[in-house]
Amino acid sequence: MKQRNVNRVALIGAGSVGSSYAFALLNQSITEELVIIDLNENKAMGDAMDLNHGKVFAPNPTKTWYGTYSDCKDADIVCICAGANQKPGETRLDLVEKNLRIFKGIVEEIMASGFDGIFLIATNPVDILTYATWKFSGLPKERIIGSGTILDTGRFRFLLGEYFDIAPANVHAYIIGEHGDTELPVWSHADIGGISITELIKRNPEYTMKDLDELFINVRDAAYQIIEKKGATFYGIAMGLARITKAILNNENSVLTVSTYLDGEYGTEDVYMGVPAVVNRNGIREIVELTLNEQERQQFKHSANVLKEILAPNFKEQ
Repeated sequence: MKQRNVNRVALIGAGSVGSSYAFALLNQSITEELVIIDLNENKAMGDAMDLNHGKVFAPNPTKTWYGTYSDCKDADIVCICAGANQKPGETRLDLVEKNLRIFKGIVEEIMASGFDGIFLIATNPVDILTYATWKFSGLPKERIIGSGTILDTGRFRFLLGEYFDIAPANVHAYIIGEHGDTELPVWSHADIGGISITELIKRNPEYTMKDLDELFINVRDAAYQIIEKKGATFYGIAMGLARITKAILNNENSVLTVSTYLDGEYGTEDVYMGVPAVVNRNGIREIVELTLNEQERQQFKHSANVLKEILAPNFKEQ
């Protein structure tokens, strides 16, 4: 990987998610340079102009411009938010064929520039497209990261915080698996202040597992609810992407639930899925392998199988 004195993020796709991500990066001054690339050059140009006009209000100014794939050469991170959007009633997996075709062209263009950094993938179905980026790019698996279940985990912690009347930052709980309909909550490792959620339920009769099961359904189906109301989700995922970007560029060694390549962990191999992982300047340092209970193991296995069934016809062994 190249070492430069300044950090550069290249954003591919200036749609709702991409432009929200750019806005989050500038507001938090996460990177020194941001280049926005989009097939619609006017949209990329307009976003760059608009963001630059707010520079004086940011903690530290970020050099921002619209560019081309050649600007990826010196990028530390390329974040791909481009692709077909999820429509009302459509699952993330319905998008597979459309976005695989789009991604092949995008990744080939990026690699042709001489890019040698870290890919961060946001486009759905994110686990499939993260795997595809790994295959298309030829880069090490550790340097291909999907947003995975980072947003699902954020939603989970927020709703648990509301339920127990605790700040979400002090709720420790994970959603793992596919970023989609087969994801699962890891109740066996969920806690608040070191006290497990199951113990809290035992201690207080006003809390019930039935409520928590319904809470998880609201986490899982949140995107469908938001899409029905406003057409798309973008603020939450953009903030999640900004958090991953910060962890990479600051070499944080932070544990985040991202889509990463499993090679035997959790009893699964040759698939990208959302699991807790240590994220730093080199990408994925290591996977945090939680000890799941039997029900969670079966649910995770099912989630992996659903993704593998989608991958199989598209990525046959050579």
